[in-house]
Parts: sequence; C-alpha cells; structure tokens
Amino acid sequence: MPVKTEVGDLRILLVEDMPDDAERVIAQILAAGMRASFQRVDQEGELLAALQSFQPDVVLAELNMAAFSGFQALDIVRLAQPDLPFLFLSSTLGEEAAVAALQRGASDYILKHQPARLPSAVARAVRDARATGERQRVEGELMRAQRLESLSLLAAGLSHDLRNILQPLLIVPELLKARTQDPQLLHMAEVIAECGRRGHEMAESMLSFVRGSRKPSERVPVHHLFEAVQLLLRGTLPSDIELQVEAADGAPAVDGNYTELQQVLLNLALNALQAMPDGGRLTLRVGPDGSREGRQWLVISVIDEGIGMDAQTLERLFSPFFTTKPDGTGLGLVSCKRIVESCGGRIVVTSAVGKGTRFDLHLPVSEQAGLPVPPSTPQAAGTGQSILVVDAEATRLSLLGNALCSQGYELQLASDGAAALRALRPDAMPALVILDGGAQLLSASALLSELSARGYRGAALLLRDEACVSPIVAPPGITLHALRKPLEMQQVFRSVAKALRSHR
Repeated sequence: MPVKTEVGDLRILLVEDMPDDAERVIAQILAAGMRASFQRVDQEGELLAALQSFQPDVVLAELNMAAFSGFQALDIVRLAQPDLPFLFLSSTLGEEAAVAALQRGASDYILKHQPARLPSAVARAVRDARATGERQRVEGELMRAQRLESLSLLAAGLSHDLRNILQPLLIVPELLKARTQDPQLLHMAEVIAECGRRGHEMAESMLSFVRGSRKPSERVPVHHLFEAVQLLLRGTLPSDIELQVEAADGAPAVDGNYTELQQVLLNLALNALQAMPDGGRLTLRVGPDGSREGRQWLVISVIDEGIGMDAQTLERLFSPFFTTKPDGTGLGLVSCKRIVESCGGRIVVTSAVGKGTRFDLHLPVSEQAGLPVPPSTPQAAGTGQSILVVDAEATRLSLLGNALCSQGYELQLASDGAAALRALRPDAMPALVILDGGAQLLSASALLSELSARGYRGAALLLRDEACVSPIVAPPGITLHALRKPLEMQQVFRSVAKALRSHR
C-alpha cells in the first residue's frame, strides 16, 4: 500500500555491504510509492565522498558489516553533517544496541524483518529533520532581527552624540575665516570643515545601514574616490604590498553619496590588505561595462593577490554577522552591498584559494552634468536685532551665540523651552527665535504654541535633523522657517537674514 510521504524526491544513501539486501531495501521503498534515487557504499572513503557528491537527504546503514561498522558510519555522518537523518537497519537489533544507537545520534532503527515500517520511518525522519532545519532558520532570522534592532538603537544614540561632538568642526572654521587672512589658517579651516562634513555623513551612514534609508545622491567622479582611498591608505600600506591605481582623470562619474562610496572602496581595500600577509599587489581599477537598460555602465574593481576564499565562505560572504576575522563584526560587506545596490548597482565576487580575490562593483554611469558652484554672496551684518536661541546642546548653543553676536545681533540663550519662556518679556519680544526641532523636554511644536499664547509675533527658525519627517505647524502670527542639521555658519547667517526679512 502506498505511503503518503509528502517529502518529494529523495536522495537515499545506503551503507550496506550486501548488494542483495540493498536491492530489497530499495524495492521496499519504491513499492511504497516513494520517489527516490539511491547510492550504495560500504567503506569509509566512499561514505565521505558520497556525502559531498551525492548530498543525501537520509542515510540508511546496516549495523553489522564485515569490514565497516554501522556505528563508525554514524560517527562519520554526525561529524560531517550533524542534522542529516540517519536510520539503522539490522536483522537482529537487541534492546541494548537500539538504545546505544539512539544515544549516539541515530534518528531511528528498523528491523529488516519488519519492512512495512521502513518507508514511513524514512519519511518521518526526513520531515522531522526539515522541520528542525526550518525552525532553526526562523530562530536564526529572529535572532538576527533582534541584533539588528539592538544595533539600530545603539547607532541612533551614537550618531546623535557624534553629530553633537562634530558640530564645532562646521561652525568654528567659519568663525576662524572671518577673523584672519592668513592663507595657512584659511586652508586649515577648510580642512577642518571638510572633516566635519564627512564625519557627519559617516554618522548618518550608521543610521542608514540599520534603517535602510537612502542618502542624498550627488555626482561622484571615480578618480576622486581613488585619490581619497590612496590618501587614506598611505599610512597603513605595508612595505611589501604594492598599490596600483588604474583610473584616468577623465574616468566616468557615478550617482551616489561620496562618503558611502569611499567607505565601500576603503573597506574592500583594507580587507584586501589583511588577505595578503605575505605581500602582493592591490589593484584599484575602473573600466567600461557596456550599455544596459538604456544607460552606460562602468565596473570598479578591487583586486588582491592574497589567500583567497573557498566556495563555502563565498556563499556566506554577505550574510549579516558572518566573519572570518577574530575581531570582525560581520557587517562591513553587508553595508558595502547595501550602498552599491542603493546606487542601482551590484557586487560580483570571484575568488580562488591561494590565488586572490576580486570584487567588481557594477554601477550605472552618472547622467548628471557637472555644474559649476556659484560663488557665495556675503551676508549683511545684523543691526542689533534680538534673537532668542533655544538648544539643549550646550556646545552648539554657545557657538551659535558667539557666531551671531559677531554678526551684530543681540543674543538671548536658553538651554530648554522652560528657560526660554522665563526669559521672555512682553515688552521686549525677540525678532527671531531659533529652536532645536529635536528638543525632548518641551517639544518645538509645544514651545511655539506657548510663545504664541504669550504674545510672540515673529519668525522662528527650526533646526531639524535629516531623519526628522514629522511636520510642525506654526501657530497664528509666527512665520516658520527650517534649517537642516548639521549646521554650517554661512547657511545659518543666510537663514537668519531671510527669516528676519520675511517678518518685517
């Protein structure tokens, strides 16, 4: 009578030294209506080879063989594939032997003189193994999701703290340039400001990794990326490794976030250096990749001559938290893949043990034209207008106060909404209120409503994080303007002047 198995086509490995017995087992299984292919082995070497090449769904092993023990076969299978179903077959299996078989990891045991039980036992063992594997997969996905959620909370807090720490690197250079004409100091101010901008973008990248947000796109020439990576690698390049860069100044550009793409190339380059403990050559190369989907494509390659990777490592390379490094996090390549895919591209990896690894980033060529940046116009200085600044971040509050004072404004500083309301005088209302959109104790919306209720009729400049998407409606009598963080002083000066003009 056919057995309702619901396990599909099976690959069954028989560990049996008697061909006739093996044929009887095959006939019993096929007679029950099961669909299966079979392979028979009776030696240790054949068993190991079959586990790799045949990739069985279940192993049926004779307990007593002339030259090979069923228990030996069980130990080999459990070492190679711990979750593979393994059933013992025997003509005479005593109670003690049966208990010993199960204790050593066998899934079940079948007496050869009870053939009717064999097909159903095989089907049940396969179903149980698959159910266990699916449960482990789901549990693993849940654990990864929980770890990513924890990482998201950590990244959010760290990103906020980093941006606050880096804010002076954007504000101080503008103040420095206003107070000196020394070319060396002006150049130093530009370097500091650029570090501040890139630092803020890196802090945002931490958040974009865990929440999958899309960074603003810009036109990024590939040779600029290569120049930056060369500069950053200069201090870490071992003497026995040669860096070869193949990119002309006329190389195409791609659309993406400069800092994120730089992070991808730097990550891949550092991985390549670690993969070459005995030295070698690291190559950065860009070349055409043909035309697809109506667009031109290019390929950026990072090639090393290191130790390479086997097929098993390549298969898991972009799995979250998978790493081959003792101190690795398993998130670097996942982040690289996300960044490249966010640019509309893909990563292809080829590697061979002992011969090195090649990462190819296939990206569409930018269709944006490189536009010249218009010169910034100097802002007119203030004429004593009163400005109330409300910000819980003490460093930013102080720097804003100093910067605006230097432009001729009268400043009142408050560390929170309650302090701002205490400082408010009906007979001396400020011309402008600058407030932090991320305030915790008294929200920006609530503070604006309270200011309106106390008679304030003027402009308000809201400092907002890029991630903040919830709208804030200004109460009657207040004109609301917004300025996105991180702050740069020329933007602050322009926004302040615009806000004051709008409410004259």
